[in-house]
Amino acid sequence: MPHGREIFHAGNADLGQLHESRWQWLEQAVGPAVALPTEYPDGYHVPQHRHSRSQLLHALVGVVLVTTRHGRWMVPPDHAMWIPAGTEHSVEMLGDVSMRSVYVMPQAIPGLPEGLRVVGVTDLMHSLIVESEKLPQGGVLEGRGGLIMNLLLHEIPTLPERPLGLPFPSDHRLAALCRRFVAAPSPHATIDEWADAAGMSRRSFTRAFQRQTGLSLSTWRQQACLFAALPRLADGEPITRVALDLGYDSVPAFITMFKRMLGASPRGYMRGARDSGEGVRRPSGSLRLESP
Repeated sequence: MPHGREIFHAGNADLGQLHESRWQWLEQAVGPAVALPTEYPDGYHVPQHRHSRSQLLHALVGVVLVTTRHGRWMVPPDHAMWIPAGTEHSVEMLGDVSMRSVYVMPQAIPGLPEGLRVVGVTDLMHSLIVESEKLPQGGVLEGRGGLIMNLLLHEIPTLPERPLGLPFPSDHRLAALCRRFVAAPSPHATIDEWADAAGMSRRSFTRAFQRQTGLSLSTWRQQACLFAALPRLADGEPITRVALDLGYDSVPAFITMFKRMLGASPRGYMRGARDSGEGVRRPSGSLRLESP
């Protein structure tokens, strides 16, 4: 039976049985929240599954890609993904990943997020997650342990949302355009070009894209560029090279987009991840994004 001090090392056992036993154990656990650590090798894929608890998925080291029928979300270091209870999802490891997950009962406290989202992990939340995994798991905690888990729960609704989701439209014409874009991101794609390629009027296109993704084309395009840029920046590639490869005419233009989306310059953002003590590790292989 897993508990807070036992780290699951994917690769050291039958992985299918490991996950199946963990999910069964989670269904039997009591208490509002359970914190479990896992170590994953590069390229490992957790198949489609769901939990009766919501999951706060936090990678201490490495980058993960979470896929649902609604789209894909990238979770770099210093971030976490909130996955509501009952949501079918799979997880792909981009590089060696040291994962810490907190599984939360849906009605544990008022105000928990209702939808999928990537959030920034504050210093306080990072410390709470690290402390929570040391506690006995699966039961009702009292004293210091109970206080830690209670504060962790109340911090979840306050975590800042980050625009690291990339939902795909359901229309096959629009989805094809999105797949083409993420294969070769460029900041110069226009609404008129996309509308013409889809055989739609500008007005019909913008309405359909907004309705099916929840985002404007401009915002979606910027998020796609972030998906392409973050792993390369984490690997220490020069900002100039990344910006030019993505089609930006100048480094300042790329930095302006990055700051608008993530609230910090690329250098400041990556330095913040390193300064948090989590490390920044480059995922090997290419970043593949497809319509679910």
